Amino acid sequence: MLIPRRFTDTAFAWLFRVFSFTGAAALGAIVVFIFVQGAEPFLFPTSRVIRLVTERLDRVTVNGQVYENHQGFIELPWDTDTVTVQFVNRRGSTNHEEIELVFRLAPERGRPGRAGTTLLHPIEAGDGTVTFPDAYTTSVSYPGAMAGLQEKIHIILPEPPYSFFAFLSGSAWLPTDMKVYGILPMIMGSVFVCLGALLLGVPIAILCALFMSEFMPPKLAGVFRSGVELLAGIPSVVYGFFGLMVIVPLIKDTFKTPAGNSLLAAVIVLAIMILPTIIAVSEKCLKAVPRSRREASLALGASKMQTAFNVVLPHAGSGVMAAIILGFSRAVGETMAVILVAGNSVQMINSPLQSVRTMTATIALEMGYAAERHANMLFSIGIVLLIMVFALNGLVMFLRRRGEVSGE
Repeated sequence: MLIPRRFTDTAFAWLFRVFSFTGAAALGAIVVFIFVQGAEPFLFPTSRVIRLVTERLDRVTVNGQVYENHQGFIELPWDTDTVTVQFVNRRGSTNHEEIELVFRLAPERGRPGRAGTTLLHPIEAGDGTVTFPDAYTTSVSYPGAMAGLQEKIHIILPEPPYSFFAFLSGSAWLPTDMKVYGILPMIMGSVFVCLGALLLGVPIAILCALFMSEFMPPKLAGVFRSGVELLAGIPSVVYGFFGLMVIVPLIKDTFKTPAGNSLLAAVIVLAIMILPTIIAVSEKCLKAVPRSRREASLALGASKMQTAFNVVLPHAGSGVMAAIILGFSRAVGETMAVILVAGNSVQMINSPLQSVRTMTATIALEMGYAAERHANMLFSIGIVLLIMVFALNGLVMFLRRRGEVSGE
């Protein structure tokens, strides 16, 4: 029995709607998740409590409350003025000493939602050794019952919300110890790498596209077109490995630098990578120019070269510009190739031979071990990248519509 065609058309129509809605919902959920995670460091503190961690202490008293064999955090209100810790320090089998450790704090009570507090100095630690693993953690160590095993108290203060202005304009990226998150060197590094790749790759790509569409025989142009499409499908890690093994040593030997991993190496590799995208899109736009425009120019006495540069290229200008922006979008989002050749040093550079780090490289390099605010800051970098890509895509759509209107 055959199923009525109307029934199958309706079923497939609903199936397409379900898949379209699911895809749009999944994409929207991903974007919302990234924005929520990335906005959290600028709106909320890392915690609304003060946390204490003890090591090798069987019994400890914190602000009058006794904890025995405690595992994990001991949490206190963030606006606590004084944290008093009492425990028995076992220096040997017979030498037991009662220790009282006092931390004095200065909570910002005027801003309860921000949970800001500061540890006052000096710390009353007696014979203990005071260290600062990071900007919001203080550790005090005492000799333990066995040599090499120390009894330790760690007090962890909440990090207040981070300044968004400091995030965008800061020049230091020290997430593990100083808790400083400035991405201006990464933004500038990404911009320099992408602009350099465009300056190097766009003229070559446009000339190749013009040659394929205007001067090359159709059959030979088809062969070259297939080669360009094949280059577009090569994984970026292959380009990066090529740059690491060929371009980086070449730069090192040519300019006599300590290392060839630099902005220049990243620019060259990205310029090679964006060539297939710009050539393929530009060539299609150039081929779409009406033949009558070419014939009119030739009839007026212009040469084929003059026609290509003065008639065909300007007529396809919006499409070529869209191709350039698409190439720029790929350069902005490139990660693996840049990691292999750029050197990945967070610094404000003043020479193309210096090492540079991009925003995508930072996310890829640090997401594996980042935690808490550090991980959220990587999501914040992702938000900056998303905004840049959205802006570029919007520019592509605008140029495409303007080209369609001018074509009419």
